Amino acid sequence: VQLVESGGGLVQAGGSLRLSCTASGFSLDYWGIAWFRQVPGQEREGVACASSRDDEIPYYADSVSGRFTISKDIAKNTLYLQMNSLKPEDTAVYYCAKTWYATCTLNPTEYDYWGQGTQVTVSS
Repeated sequence: VQLVESGGGLVQAGGSLRLSCTASGFSLDYWGIAWFRQVPGQEREGVACASSRDDEIPYYADSVSGRFTISKDIAKNTLYLQMNSLKPEDTAVYYCAKTWYATCTLNPTEYDYWGQGTQVTVSS
């Protein structure tokens, strides 16, 4: 199992970025998957998650709801995070992760595989 993030970078406040997470060794069609972020010295925070179940809608942290959108391309086995109206407080290393459930949560202890992370920096 491998998860590889890309798409991070430096952007001005109010701008947009799209992160990608390419998965291998498992199918996004069977497991819940999520984006987390972490600032040095702080706990890892759940940002958004997507269930493998078609009857469940994505779940977002309150801090990003309405600005971020999680999506999947099953054919490419790739997860995305579209981030709009970025704020300086969104600055962090962003990680994608796979859970052992078909559904998803924003609890990082319920995830068994993680990518290496991609840095997002939002300047004011």
